[in-house]
Parts: sequence; structure tokens; C-alpha cells
Amino acid sequence: MLRRSVVAVAALCLSGAALAQQNVTRLIVPFSAGGPIDISARVLAEGVKEHLGTVIIENKPGAGGNIGSDLVAKAKPDGKTIGVATLASHAVNPWLYSSMPYDADKDFAGISLMVYVPNVLVMNSEHAEKLGIQSVADLIAYAKANPGKLNYGSGGNGSGGHLAGELFKKQAEVDIVHIPYNGGAPAQMALLSAEVDFTFDNLATAAPNIQNGKL
Repeated sequence: MLRRSVVAVAALCLSGAALAQQNVTRLIVPFSAGGPIDISARVLAEGVKEHLGTVIIENKPGAGGNIGSDLVAKAKPDGKTIGVATLASHAVNPWLYSSMPYDADKDFAGISLMVYVPNVLVMNSEHAEKLGIQSVADLIAYAKANPGKLNYGSGGNGSGGHLAGELFKKQAEVDIVHIPYNGGAPAQMALLSAEVDFTFDNLATAAPNIQNGKL
């Protein structure tokens, strides 16, 4: 009798787990934790849990967002796996990579615009002071006087920060070097440690360090 009761409870627990599993949604973030996309996704997850149940964030960075986006593309089409699509993963990468693991047009169903945040050009404050740079004009003048010496970091090839940097490079007519990182958070850490000279960072993640004077 005891054994039967234990088995019955186990069966009920398994049934409950199965039901709970049905209310779990995976939210794939194709970039590293702590970056602007990740932060936005966590705000979204908190806001929709009343309707979707438990939302689990899974960070799957790499290849400019291709790795995480491919997981979404190949997931079971039951609505329980959703992903964050970005400019890089769905607009730039199909033109940047000779071979894509997914079709950005056909393998996904759009849900909603999630967030729109501008980028800002930022430098490490101490590093900028050492170089005598106090404005964008100073940065351009320094870059022109020292071609190839300055570099800028980004969250990866094809990311918004990368495109902004290349646009700046073309419009300012300067020779600067791009250093891609595996996500926005590593790029920001590199900037804070002066590993790179400047970045075009997402305002949401740059703001705290701008306010505390580090950038």
C-alpha cells in the first residue's frame, strides 16, 4: 500500500511537472548576458510572465547572433520557444555571411517590435583625458593625425555598434580599427578597462557609466 501511494504521488508529481512544462517559455537571446539585448529581454520576460507563465532566458551568443537565432529557427513550432531578432541577426548577417544556417525571411514569425534604443559614442574618461580628447571633433582630429592607431569595439561583426563605427569611419574619413567582441557586455568591459579606445554603445547600458563619470 505504501509503495502504491508513493508511485501514485510520483505519477501526480510527474503530471504536474508535465503541466508546468507546458507553461514554460524559452526566450533565446542570441548575445551574451549583461548586454543591451539581454537586459531588454529580461524586462520583457518579467512583463509577459502573467500571460506566458515561466519565461526562461537562454543566452546563446556567437556568430553575430546566428547561433541563438538558429536554435529558434530549428525549435519545435509550438510557440514555446521565442527569440530576440536584431538588426545583426536578421538584416545584416544574411549579407555578411556567405552561408547562413537559417532563412531570416521564412524561418520566423514576427510577434512585435520589442525595443528601439539609440547608440552613443563613448570613450573611457581617463583614457580620453590622456589623449586630450574632449569632443567628437577632438576624436576625429586625433584619428586623422594618427591613422590606424585608434580602435573601436563592438558586440560583434554586423552588430549595430560595428555598423555605426564603419559609418563614422567613412563619414569622418578616418582610419580606425574594428575589434569585435562576443556581445555588448564584453565590449563594454573592454572599453571600461581601456582595452579599446571607444565604442558605439547602446544608450541603455552606457548611461550608468556616463552618469558615474567612467565614460
